[in-house]
Amino acid sequence: MRVVSGIQPTGNLHLGNYLGAIRQWVAMQDAMKPGEECLFFLADLHALSQPVVAAELTANSVEMAATLLACGIDPDRAILFNQARVPAHSELAWILGGTARMGWLNRMTQWKDKAGKSGETQSVALFTYPVLQAADVLLYQATHVPVGDDQKQHLELARDIATKFNNDFGVELFTLPEPFISKAAPRIMSLRDGTAKMSKSDPSDMSRINLIDSDDLIVQKLKKAKTDPEPLPLAFADLAARPEAKNLVTIYAALAETSTDAVMAEFGGKGFGAFKPALADLAVAVLGPIRDRITGMHNEHEAIGQALAKGAARASAIAAPTLLAAQRAVGLHV
Repeated sequence: MRVVSGIQPTGNLHLGNYLGAIRQWVAMQDAMKPGEECLFFLADLHALSQPVVAAELTANSVEMAATLLACGIDPDRAILFNQARVPAHSELAWILGGTARMGWLNRMTQWKDKAGKSGETQSVALFTYPVLQAADVLLYQATHVPVGDDQKQHLELARDIATKFNNDFGVELFTLPEPFISKAAPRIMSLRDGTAKMSKSDPSDMSRINLIDSDDLIVQKLKKAKTDPEPLPLAFADLAARPEAKNLVTIYAALAETSTDAVMAEFGGKGFGAFKPALADLAVAVLGPIRDRITGMHNEHEAIGQALAKGAARASAIAAPTLLAAQRAVGLHV
């Protein structure tokens, strides 16, 4: 098994990022057997698909690396690097650009959602983003890629590109990666709207719990989180029509690493006056130490740089044979 996954260095990670992705990465890292590998990268090249401020991208990359290390990613057990330090990502993406088809990319729902009616004003990088994503995983012969519902289509595209490349050039080069969808990875929603994902782009900071929030701010945000006047039912299924209540129960279960049914067994019949303080105490207990480690890592720029450089060297060594084989397949290597 070889797991590959990336995350954009956008800064200011929140609870949804932690529970939905980062904690899953740590679990995968810890579950790897001898001979198996996890590669986790900062997708700084992908960040260029949107307007960037150079200094902010650099700072966000450092902050993201610090956060991943603080959350438990171990650079001795997993390969942690930033994408731009492994040029093979860009090189393979260009080669695969000759295999991918415009029609395939036009059908990507994320392109349609982000571009809207202003597609002609968007960057070429935003349109070809999925081809670079394909290169990200095919480069390492990934067997499994952790994906959420919004990324399944991009992984299917990577498989289509790999299949067409193998067929077009008569090679058996690229492994077809399988999606890794952890049932333990919850979908965390906004604290202000239970029908919208928790997002750093939401203009209201009260909609999310940032990993760097103070204990008092975590308590305040959960105290003011939107709910309804009804008590919690005895069964989680009965929260289907109550998105805000369902979200808070989901968060509690995820933080406690227990089932939603167990949460309902403890709090069913009780109101939010009892549930919210318990949730706040739990959130502070879990997130407080992470915040403190993140804060401490901010002064460890040299150590962060060394960890990323070490990871980039390891990733480059794994990537080199695949890139060379791809170059030979299309006639680029004389």
